[in-house]
Amino acid sequence: MTEFRGAYTALVTPMTESGEIDYDGFKRLIQFQIAEGIDGIVPLGTTGENPTLDEKEEDKLIETAVKEATGKVKVIVGAGSNDTRHMIKYTERAKKMGADAALVVTPYYNRPNDDGLIRHFEAAANAGIPIIVYNIASRTGRNIPAQLMEKIARIPNIAGVKESSGDIVQIGDIIREIALPRKNTPGLQKFSVLSGDDPFTLPLISMGGDGVISVVSNLLPAKVKALTKAALEGKLEEARSIHYELIPFIKAAFIETNPVPIKQALSWAGLPGGPTRLPLGKLAPASEAVLKKAMTDLGILK
Repeated sequence: MTEFRGAYTALVTPMTESGEIDYDGFKRLIQFQIAEGIDGIVPLGTTGENPTLDEKEEDKLIETAVKEATGKVKVIVGAGSNDTRHMIKYTERAKKMGADAALVVTPYYNRPNDDGLIRHFEAAANAGIPIIVYNIASRTGRNIPAQLMEKIARIPNIAGVKESSGDIVQIGDIIREIALPRKNTPGLQKFSVLSGDDPFTLPLISMGGDGVISVVSNLLPAKVKALTKAALEGKLEEARSIHYELIPFIKAAFIETNPVPIKQALSWAGLPGGPTRLPLGKLAPASEAVLKKAMTDLGILK
């Protein structure tokens, strides 16, 4: 199975002021990511505002991403739903359209029990494409602890997890109990652990994790790639320096609900971003000031 390692960007979906998708901007954003050395892109995730995209829009975004990235970087397509039937449809679509993997979030609102979660991810894996589990209790209301993750990781085609629990102890348990034994035992299915939170990239990799699915790399792909690469190569002093350099901007990028700040930052920097769709509103003036200062300190704005 393909191993997922390095820096991946959770792509925004650029939009016009009228609320239409800027497909040309999306294409340019992907080209920017590739030129800056990113390892992979993740369209149709939370950062891409997938709850407010219709299926025709999603199809065109996937088609564009695969066309631009094939042979250059990996494409992990968001395919989650809180209805298992819909998730199967989206996962099969990702495979059919040429994605390298599908990102499948823990079903939200339903708050499934352990048996339901295992069967949900079994259904995803049956599509025949590598599956990255997306564990983000802050949005779904349901965490996947290490003991349950270990059972899910046994399912063929489960390739790893995007860990957004915010629990460094849990992340360490998943790496120690699931990922590392699979790396060190020939014949066992590999299990990648990717940070879903930018501030956790360095600590996660230092514990033996594999990288990040990043939000701030929409704007700073080369910096996030450099951080990830240094950390994976054991160059911790270099990685630490980049980590601390990025922290003020990372804080600013999450001062309000993602992707509101990062899309504003992209627009200010002259990159494709644009507004968000309702129910996500505009960035508050006080938040704008914090974001502008962070960008100015990095030399992005003058």
